[in-house]
Amino acid sequence: MNSFKSHFKFNKQERSGIFFLLFFLISLQCGYYLYKAKTIGQSTPLQIDSVLQSEIDSLKIVALGKDTVRIFPFNPNFITDFKGYTLGMSVAEIDRLHEFRSKESFMNSAKEFQNVTKVSDSLLNTISPFFKFPEWTQNRKTKSTFKSNTFTQNNKVKKIVWKDLNTATAEDLRQVSGIGEKLSARIIKFRDRLGGFLVEEQLQDVYGLEADVVERALKEFKVVTKPDILKINVNTATAEELSKLIYLQKHVAKSIVNYRNLNGSINSLNELVKIEEFPSERINRIALYLSL
Repeated sequence: MNSFKSHFKFNKQERSGIFFLLFFLISLQCGYYLYKAKTIGQSTPLQIDSVLQSEIDSLKIVALGKDTVRIFPFNPNFITDFKGYTLGMSVAEIDRLHEFRSKESFMNSAKEFQNVTKVSDSLLNTISPFFKFPEWTQNRKTKSTFKSNTFTQNNKVKKIVWKDLNTATAEDLRQVSGIGEKLSARIIKFRDRLGGFLVEEQLQDVYGLEADVVERALKEFKVVTKPDILKINVNTATAEELSKLIYLQKHVAKSIVNYRNLNGSINSLNELVKIEEFPSERINRIALYLSL
C-alpha cells in the first residue's frame, strides 16, 4: 500500500511542472476553438453561378422536348386503335368512332367528332388543332355514305373485299408471296396464342416474317372481326397471370410485380418502360391487353 502511494508523491518542482503543462494544454485547446469560430464567421457565402445555371436550365428544356410526343396533322375519320391509344382516347371512345365509321359515315368538324366519340373537352382541345379534314368532307353536298372501301378509276367503281386476318386459314395465307407452309403455320400459332389479332400491326411480331411480306399481306388481309379480350389488371395480377401474355416473359412479369410492390401501385402503363428488360418497343401492343 505504501509503495502504491509513493507513485502520487511529487515534490514542489514536479507539481509546478505538471501545473504549467496542464495550463499550456488548456490554453492551446481554447485558442483552437476561438480560431475555428472566427474562421466560420468570416467564410464566404455560397454564390450561384448564373452562367452555369442558365446552361443547366437550357439542357432541361431540351430534355423535356425530347420526351414530348409529337402529333402530326391527321384525318380523325381514320383513327386506328393504336392511334387512338397514343392520343389518349379510351377504348369506349375508340369503339364509338369505329361503330360510326362502320355505317360508312364521315365527320367533318371537331364538334361532330366529340358528339360521336364523347371525348372530354380537355382532350378535344388538345387534339383538335391537329385535325385535317379532306375537302370532300367539308362539302355538305357530298354524300355522307361515301364508301371508304371503294375507289374510282376510269369512271368504274371496284369494291375491295378484305379477308379477315382472324379467320384466314393457312392455305389463305400461303396465297401471299413470301409466305410458305412454315410461315403460315407460325402465323396461325401466334394468332392462337394471342387469342386473335387486335390490330394489323401485330402481324409484324411473327418471328421470321419480313417487313415486305407483311406489307403484301396487309394489302389483302385486315382485322375485320376483333376478338373479345379480357384485359389483365396490372395492379392486381400475379406474375403467373402476367406471363400468360405472349409479349411478357416470366422474369419480366416478376419484375413488374416487384416494381408494383415497391411503389404501391402503377398509375400509368407508360411506367412499365422503367422496368429492366421490359420490351418498351412493344408497349403500345402490350397496353392493348392491360388495364389499371
